[in-house]
Amino acid sequence: MSTTTPAVPGQASVPPPAGPAGGAAAAPRVLRQRRRRPGLIALSVALIAAGGLSGALLFTASGQRTAVLVVARDVPVGAPIADADLTTASLALDPAVKAVPVAKKSGMVGQRAAVALKAGALLSPSQVTAVSLVKPGEQLVGVALKPSQLPASRLAPGQQVLIVSTPDAAQAAGGKPAEGAAPKTLTATVVAVGLPAPATGVVVVDVAVPASDGPALAARVATGAVALILAAREG
Repeated sequence: MSTTTPAVPGQASVPPPAGPAGGAAAAPRVLRQRRRRPGLIALSVALIAAGGLSGALLFTASGQRTAVLVVARDVPVGAPIADADLTTASLALDPAVKAVPVAKKSGMVGQRAAVALKAGALLSPSQVTAVSLVKPGEQLVGVALKPSQLPASRLAPGQQVLIVSTPDAAQAAGGKPAEGAAPKTLTATVVAVGLPAPATGVVVVDVAVPASDGPALAARVATGAVALILAAREG
């Protein structure tokens, strides 16, 4: 038995929608909304902010520059450092680089170059010394040596060496030194080491020796009858 809904005056009668088989249509499916998780959203925002802050700090740190001392003109080893020998530069330095800050310039002036300082080079604390390599009562003698007359190890200022007298040309031709006689040696301090000559490989080594031995050593060097050996380290 069918039930007829009475018509309402002034309202059109709307038939119910038909289903697949002509019956009543199914109720529309209600989509379930995803639940928002405020905690997860806040964590994501915090991570993004932390990443941006870390990048900003890294950029700022990498751009930091330090005022340091730079050699303005060449200074030979052992020479005192004057105010005009130094200038300043602002550089971004790696922490591993040992440089002298501008604030310590007054402490550098008056000290001596422990090595040969080249214009434009960054000044390092190990390149200066308060001790003169040529002490009072000593003389500076240049010793020209062939590759066979000095060690293969690289020499450096401040090293203790022995200058050994070798047989000269007359002895090599027929004369013999006294049997069992030890060669004459002279203790010296390396002050500077020159570059090898392109053609011969001869190196000039400046050494400091007692003033009483300077002339005799210079005369011996002129004959080429000398050799240089490294002295043993104490301790």
